[in-house]
Amino acid sequence: MENTLYYGIAVVLVAVGLIGTVLPAIPGVVLIFAGLLLAAWADGFTHVGAVGLIVIGVLGALSFVVDFLASLLGAKRVGASPLALAGAAVGGLAGLFLGLPGLIFGPFVGAAAGEYVARRSLRQAGKVGLGTWLGLLVAAAAKVILAVMMIVAFVAFYAFNSAAA
Repeated sequence: MENTLYYGIAVVLVAVGLIGTVLPAIPGVVLIFAGLLLAAWADGFTHVGAVGLIVIGVLGALSFVVDFLASLLGAKRVGASPLALAGAAVGGLAGLFLGLPGLIFGPFVGAAAGEYVARRSLRQAGKVGLGTWLGLLVAAAAKVILAVMMIVAFVAFYAFNSAAA
C-alpha cells in the first residue's frame, strides 16, 4: 500500500514536470527527475539504480544547457543588444503574471522593447523580438524532447532490469 502511494506521487510529479517543461513557472525537469527518483526509491532501486539515475540526471542537466543556449543563440543570431536580452528576461518574468498570453508574448515584447531603447530602430526591435521568441520556442521543444527521453530511459532501465531478474 505504501509503495502505491509513492508511485502515485511519482506519477503526479512527472506529469506536472512535463507541463513545466513548457511553462516557465514550473521547474519541469526537476520535478520529472524527482518523480523518477521517487519511483526508483520506492522500488528499492531494484530496477533503476545509480547508472539509470545518472543517465536520467545527465539528460536533465542537458535540458538546462539547451534552454539557455537556444534562447541566447536565437537572440544573438539576429544581433540582439545586451539590453534586448535583459528585456527578454524581464518580459518573461512579467509574463508569468499575465497567464498564457503573457508567457507567449512577454519575452518577445521585452526583447523588442530593450532593443528599441538600445538602438531606436523599430525594424531591428521587431527582428530581435522575433528571433528571441523563436529561440525560446526551439528551447521549449528541445526541453520536451529531453524530458520524454528521461522518462523513456527510466522505462528502458526498468524493463531491462525486470527481464534480467
